[in-house]
Amino acid sequence: MARIELVLGDITEQRVDVVVNAANSSLLGGGGVDGAIHRRGGPDILAECRALRAGQYGGGLETGGAVATTAGRLPAKWVVHTVGPVWSPTEDRSALLADCHRNALRATDELGARSVAFPAISTGAYRWPVESAARIAVDTVLDTANGLPAIDLIRFVLFDQRAYDAFAAGLDAGPYRLGN
Repeated sequence: MARIELVLGDITEQRVDVVVNAANSSLLGGGGVDGAIHRRGGPDILAECRALRAGQYGGGLETGGAVATTAGRLPAKWVVHTVGPVWSPTEDRSALLADCHRNALRATDELGARSVAFPAISTGAYRWPVESAARIAVDTVLDTANGLPAIDLIRFVLFDQRAYDAFAAGLDAGPYRLGN
């Protein structure tokens, strides 16, 4: 079973094999986590994203999908880009948010990576309530990681204390306890 960690901090500073980017469907950068990863990672990430857009992702990356690129100047080896769903009070999009985590972990495994750092996907500009996002993320990661034994570290990197507390509560609520 992979070790699960919570970190209050900046995802662009994580020394892991894979950093997960909460990307927009264009893959060409944006605000929040996406913009920070592109700025710190430099032009190599954007160049690979442009190549993906010129090829099989001409229409953009679908919500819940995941695709890997170089990490450029980030301390990670790769970036796995995933497009989170926009929160809707009238439509349950939880399965799409779960797909982001599941598919990012599968992409991490396909790269042969052993460690991965996730942000709180969809909780910024896409307005997903952080407590709900934390439950979905934690449950999906714990369920998916069981089938991917090569991944030995999954880190959630949370930008603020509220998100950190929500993810800590999500871990404490499940059968897995932080520190086990």
